Amino acid sequence: MLESFDEFETEIEIDGAFYEVNMSFNNIYKFFNILKNPILSDAERVYYAVHRLIDTELDLEIEEMAEVLERLISDFINTDEEIEQHLDLEGNIMPTIQKEPIYDLNHDGIYIYSSFIQAYNLDLFDVKDTLDWRKFKGLLLGLPEGTKFREVMEIRTRPYPKGKGSAEERKKLKELKQHYALPNTKTTGD
Repeated sequence: MLESFDEFETEIEIDGAFYEVNMSFNNIYKFFNILKNPILSDAERVYYAVHRLIDTELDLEIEEMAEVLERLISDFINTDEEIEQHLDLEGNIMPTIQKEPIYDLNHDGIYIYSSFIQAYNLDLFDVKDTLDWRKFKGLLLGLPEGTKFREVMEIRTRPYPKGKGSAEERKKLKELKQHYALPNTKTTGD
């Protein structure tokens, strides 16, 4: 998290050596996709995720790689809603209670892209290798009302109206929630 306006930390020390951490937002996006990849084993996820961030082959046991991954997440990524995974000593991802997400970088990419242009006149393709993830996250969370991304988040989180005469409003909101639903999420009318 940004606690001051000092420069972001970009190096990690592992066994006395320092490694540059690639914190560009598109690299972190790829990092998240590795962690979510159902085809990879837990050990492969750990290995590829660490390699994605530091782009260096480390001669470490899986337990040590898991510790490095935990440090990378806590010291650099630190995004509670994207990763709330803990690894055991063998590098296996331990089960956690998942909160229902309100956005997904893959699914909502077009809304994010258009909202960055609308709000900041910033084309994410032009800065994909230079915009730090932590800056991207701050800009994403700070998108103003009136942007498509904020509109979609508001629809997903808006409670259903209650009381007399709200049946038509409930029906319209249910349709909107279904239209903008994330994959594998429930959109009940309750």
